Parts: sequence; C-alpha cells; structure tokens
Amino acid sequence: MAADAAKGTILVTGANGGLGSAIVEQIASKPELSAYYGLYTVRDKAQAPALTAALSHGPKHAHDVLALDLTNLDSVRSVADEIRARISAGEIPPIRAFILNAGFQDFGKQSWTSDGLDTTFAANYLGHWLLTLLLLGSLDKEAGRVIIIGSQSHDPNDPRNARGKAFEDPKYKTFISDAASFEAIAKGTWSPATEDSTFRGGFRRYGAAKLFLIMLQHELQARLDADPTLSKISILGVDPGTMISGLQRLAPWFIRVLIFKVIYPLVLYMNPNGPVRPTSRSAGDVLEAAFTVGEEGWSPKDKYFDGREPLETSEESRDPAKRELVWEETAKLAGLKEGDTALANWQ
Repeated sequence: MAADAAKGTILVTGANGGLGSAIVEQIASKPELSAYYGLYTVRDKAQAPALTAALSHGPKHAHDVLALDLTNLDSVRSVADEIRARISAGEIPPIRAFILNAGFQDFGKQSWTSDGLDTTFAANYLGHWLLTLLLLGSLDKEAGRVIIIGSQSHDPNDPRNARGKAFEDPKYKTFISDAASFEAIAKGTWSPATEDSTFRGGFRRYGAAKLFLIMLQHELQARLDADPTLSKISILGVDPGTMISGLQRLAPWFIRVLIFKVIYPLVLYMNPNGPVRPTSRSAGDVLEAAFTVGEEGWSPKDKYFDGREPLETSEESRDPAKRELVWEETAKLAGLKEGDTALANWQ
C-alpha cells in the first residue's frame, strides 16, 4: 500500500517500549488499523527489537521508523520538520492519531539533559509538549486526535498511591504553586535524589511530569476549541495502569525482578482483570480512545480514562490558573516562537 493511499497517519512515540510495541502490534495486525500509515519513533533505530517484532505481525502495514530523542529539543524540532514536510508534500497523509506514549522513570537514579533539565521532566513532558505544538498543523483538521498517556502518579490523592508512600509528606501533596516551583521541577531541584534517593523520589518526579502532560490535555483542548482552524481536534488521556514493561529498567532489584518479574506476573495470571494489566489490554484501551466515535459521529474531547472507565483528573490538573502558568513557562523553556505552531493562541 502506498503511503499516499493510506487512510491517515498514526504517530506513536516510544514505539520500542512495552506499551509502545504492543500498540504497534495491534495496529499492524488489525486490517482497519494497518490501513493507516505508521510513524514510529524510537531513541535508536538500530536497537529496536520489540518494535521490529511488533511490525512482523503485519507485512502490508506501510510505516516508517524515526529516531527521536525527546530530551533533546533540537532532535524534536528536526523530527517535526521532517514529518511536516512529508505531510505538506502529500507524501504521507495528515495525522489522524498522535499517541504520546514514550515514558521514562528514573527510580531514584536521577539524571539531567545536556540543557540542565531533569531527564524525567524532559523525556515525559517537555519533548512531547514541543512536538505536539509543532505538529498541530499536520493533524487531520476534521478528526485528528492526540492521546496522552497518563498515570496515577499525577494525583497524590489517588488511593492507588497509598502503598508506595511517595506522597505521605504533606509538602508533596501539591506539585506547583508559582513559576519558581515549576522551574524547580524542570531543573530537578524539587524532590531531588540528594533528598530522597529511593524509588519514591523518582516516582514523585515522574508524577510531576505526568501532571504537566495532563494539564496539557486540558489547556490545549481549551485553546483548540477557540481556534477556528483546529477546533475539531480532540485531546484525550488514558491511564494504562500498572504494566510489566521496560519502564522498570532502572529500578532496584526488588522492584525490577522480585515485584515485576515474579510477583506481578503471578498476580496477572491469577487475576487477569485485576490491578496489573497486560500491555496488550492497555494498548487496546489507548487505540479505543484514539479511534472511538460516538453516535452521529460525536467525538469525545478532553476526557480522561482509567483503561476505558472515565476518571476525573486531579484537582491540581484542573486548576485554570496553574494550567496557564505551566503553559507559559513551558513555551519559554521550549523556545516556542511565532510561526512554529498552527495554534493561534500559543503564548
């Protein structure tokens, strides 16, 4: 199938990961999805075995694999430029579904990017924010959707977080209050490893990045709705739940091996519909959000799901003043300027 004959384009970041490759496998193996052109980003094109295996399920699925480092804004801009040029030239169709799947959790092994930003913040949030804004003009204007992969970690009050005790201290019940607190998270001086070198510190940093992603869902949808050209584009969020995936690669032994390779597989075997979810199930939930259409062509907007069940996001994520603050600070940090995005109200 030629790229220009495809129904549309599906863009998935982090396509070599546990959830990412499960999403690609379902796209490649289902005729109604394999008819779309796939754009799959990975950190290293030469080392993407899970993606290669996933694509083997559909030899007729037209696709391309792109190298993308979300922690490097030059890499983000370069990939965005390539995608925009190909869509503008008619080489591939507009993006029907854009799945912000790539994720990184440091489990206490905190690191920084070459720009001095916390890697967890940059990999999960900043790179995705910039890529989304740069590609808005390349989305299908009638039916385009952006799917954000959420997490229970964004909400300190989510009862699922109680067992891990990452948010027990009252000072961690709120992530952001002003521009200085946003900068502290961005630079990794909020809940740093020097203060807490356990997985809990890493989980809080991960939660902050996921909170900002969910704020992006709410804030971007509001701005799109007011944009005459982009108002039909939909932003949705999906919490995929606890999965056994590559996200745990930096975890200490008792988490990486004992919990995720011994205990959780047993829990999953004994209770396949329980708290631990197979990546195939979560991938199906993500694709359901990306392509489901209600009665009379109704398209959901700014909805968040735990799997397929509607869930209200945290109180902090829904705070309009905080959302606007995070947006403005992010735009400055990402270096977004006039002409970079199709969104009219981008500042």
